[in-house]
Amino acid sequence: MILAGFLIAVWLAGYEPSLNKDAKSDIRKSSINTYNNDNVQQDGLRPLFHFTVPDKWKNDPQRPVYANGQYHYYYLYNGDYPSGSGTEWRHAVSSDLVNWQDKGIAIPKFTTVNGDVWSGSVVVDEENTAGFGPGAFIAILTQPSGNGGKQEQFLWYSSDGGDTFMPYRTEPVLANPGSADFRDPKIIWDDGSGKWVMTLAEGDKIGFYASSNLKEWQYVSGFVTEDIGLVECPDLYVLRADDGQYRYVLGVSANGKGVGKPGTYAYWTGSFDGTAFVPDRTEPQWLDYGFDWYGAVTFEDGAAGDLFDHRYALAWMNSWDYPDNNPSVREGYNGMDSIVREIRLAHREDGYTLLSTALPALQSKTLGTEVYPRIELEGNESLHPAGAAYRLDADISWSSIRNTGFRLMESPDGKSHADIGVYAEGGYLYVNRGSTGNPDRTGDCAESRAPLSPDARKVHLTIFVDRLSIEVFVDDGETVFSNLVFPDAKDQGISLYAEGGTAVFENVVIRTYSSR
Repeated sequence: MILAGFLIAVWLAGYEPSLNKDAKSDIRKSSINTYNNDNVQQDGLRPLFHFTVPDKWKNDPQRPVYANGQYHYYYLYNGDYPSGSGTEWRHAVSSDLVNWQDKGIAIPKFTTVNGDVWSGSVVVDEENTAGFGPGAFIAILTQPSGNGGKQEQFLWYSSDGGDTFMPYRTEPVLANPGSADFRDPKIIWDDGSGKWVMTLAEGDKIGFYASSNLKEWQYVSGFVTEDIGLVECPDLYVLRADDGQYRYVLGVSANGKGVGKPGTYAYWTGSFDGTAFVPDRTEPQWLDYGFDWYGAVTFEDGAAGDLFDHRYALAWMNSWDYPDNNPSVREGYNGMDSIVREIRLAHREDGYTLLSTALPALQSKTLGTEVYPRIELEGNESLHPAGAAYRLDADISWSSIRNTGFRLMESPDGKSHADIGVYAEGGYLYVNRGSTGNPDRTGDCAESRAPLSPDARKVHLTIFVDRLSIEVFVDDGETVFSNLVFPDAKDQGISLYAEGGTAVFENVVIRTYSSR
């Protein structure tokens, strides 16, 4: 993925959140709420349980690999941010995907004639197919090569367990055939063909390539997408659905906002024979309906004996619509990831779909718990504030209602808040951040929506709040929202609301989180 030009100058004039132009009711109307930087400096903004860059800048995650009891995670890092450009790969490790240890730079930028290093993927070459030794870490990644600045694919290898990588020659292992966009290789081993398979982002197309040794690649087919713009960071893997069927999943980061879809991770289920991918249906599904879940990667549960039952996913929590509009810039860093989620494949009447759930390991962050067994209301009711980082679970049911949900990050005067709820009258779920600080200045990204069945009369919400973000998992995780939100430090209120009818809130559990 190309590192966009930075717009840090916009922050020098102060922060001004956007206005929601599409409010449907009084409780959802937006108001301008200027960000108070004094509170930022006093309290600190670094999230308590999300992965954040130690300093400067991060964007694309690279797919973690599991070796010797640890997940090895690499991501694009710019130590010269905001004044200088170019990315390199920084390395972190974890045994539980919640607590991470920084390992420093693994692949530095500008060390060969081919410039800095962009996105790609790592595999552990257990069978020594590339000839660098059994268990060598092999990274294949995009560089804007010395060949006229073309995007081409290069191989780097590590013989010290992934801590440092060396370039394998300065020529590409996959040269650019003449495409303006030719990047973000993702490598998997395909048992059916007995070869390595690469997916590559090529404009609106995903190219498929095959190799027996990771050094020589042949084009085998392509999958052309429609109405989701330029695609990036492709993904291909196999899962076994809950009906016992095995399906391939082809994913890609894309922008469907022009056709009323998200700008996150689009995916198709289907079949793959080592050469061509055939989708089960033409239209993609979306793994997240928020504004800030981009450059996503999925990866295997390295500790599991069954690699097809489930896998994990994480994404960069930001958007190229506003990459630098983040108050953490004033604290010396800009870059965080979503929580790692577990994904499974489920069979539905109209096909297969991915379900997302949060990792149980997050419970280790619990500092305290508060329970509200049952609250029935029409109107508003406040709960005790839970601090700046917590998990909230709740069942909401209704017989007839217009709008119901939670106000979170609420200011003492009630004017600033983020709303998570059900707009039953309009037939959708939503997260509205227009009434509090957020990165969008246009007002176009104030409210993210996902469809709600017209027959629905209840939902279960699992909500994660962590200083700069809100992530919402609905019901069994078929719908997820991930959004950046920038409240003042003092804005920690929680309240319930129901309009145009009565809502019943049951099993409301709030787990306050610590950074430990």
